[in-house]
Amino acid sequence: MDPVFELHRGGKMAIAATVPLASRDDLSLAYTPGVARVCEAIAAEPDLVDDYTWVGHTVAVVTDGSAVLGLGNIGARAAMPVMEGKAVLFKQFGGVDAVPICLDTQDVDEIISVVTALAPSFGGINLEDISAPRCFEIERRLDDALPIPVFHDDQHGTAIVVLAALRNAATLLDRKLSDLRVVVSGAGAAGVAVTKMLIAGGVHAEDVVVVDSRGIIHGGRSDLTPVKADLAATTNAAGRSGGIAEALAGADVLVGVSGGQIAEEAVAGMAPDGIVFALANPTPEVHPDVAARHAALVATGRSDFPNQINNVLAFPGIFRGALEARAIRVTDGMKVAAADAIAGVVADALRPDAFVPSALDPRVAPAVAAAVAEAARRGGVARR
Repeated sequence: MDPVFELHRGGKMAIAATVPLASRDDLSLAYTPGVARVCEAIAAEPDLVDDYTWVGHTVAVVTDGSAVLGLGNIGARAAMPVMEGKAVLFKQFGGVDAVPICLDTQDVDEIISVVTALAPSFGGINLEDISAPRCFEIERRLDDALPIPVFHDDQHGTAIVVLAALRNAATLLDRKLSDLRVVVSGAGAAGVAVTKMLIAGGVHAEDVVVVDSRGIIHGGRSDLTPVKADLAATTNAAGRSGGIAEALAGADVLVGVSGGQIAEEAVAGMAPDGIVFALANPTPEVHPDVAARHAALVATGRSDFPNQINNVLAFPGIFRGALEARAIRVTDGMKVAAADAIAGVVADALRPDAFVPSALDPRVAPAVAAAVAEAARRGGVARR
């Protein structure tokens, strides 16, 4: 009997009542006639929905099934086990209730319309496993349209944890982020967000080189999407061209978020005391044992190697903090605050094999939530 299928039989989550329903009085309070008074109060003062319903502590986990894990475009139904898993992680690590919603459409306008219509039922929207470049437009338009946080975890969750890990890695090596030359291998959802997050966190934009499947992104290429053209305009000030080997020559940091394999010879061309984050899962761009031959510090996306870059370090605390502050959006300042909080959990006990907190560390989500809520208040996007 396959234990994986046995665990998933019947799904991984359920809805439970939080109030008693054992008597006529219970029914009259929880439902009619008592519920009508609460409805009238919310109709008169809409923000009360956060206090008197589950909205204030519940998010929607929304996908169209177009980019699920490493499985690709497997569709809405096949994506449900992952979305259920995400919802369970929200509850376990952040105390946030989450509802998986798998949409049987991959049309951008239709997705935006459906999520906008569903939004009054939730305090936030976590977009998940939506393919690039569509994910960029979907997040941007929903963020503009809705008065609640919208967060595409495949972009920003990864980017926040990468920034946290790089902060601690730089500290271990007695370096500053502003001194590092960084190569990002991959220009999809995660690669674009990682690039922007590292720049927001202190890496100089001109010292970042992004590589896609066709090579280094630079202004001389005629095949760039608008998103990649923006990267070309803001990064790679030296105008490097070529492939990953040329990008890595003399680089201090490699962040792999592409899934493509990188030859050992290319990694060997990095500067001394390099940092390698090979995050493709289950097969890293360069095996950690190979990376360790040439780099001082190594992280992966896998749980069976040290220093796992895991989104669960970010999203539960980010949404918990945003919901506590009743933030209307997730700002760059909130993301940087989350990264700083994640890094800070292990800042007093850094080791080459432990500069990223464990995904199971119970200190992480509360620290992130507190930092995010405070950043929301400082940034003027909090309603409480």
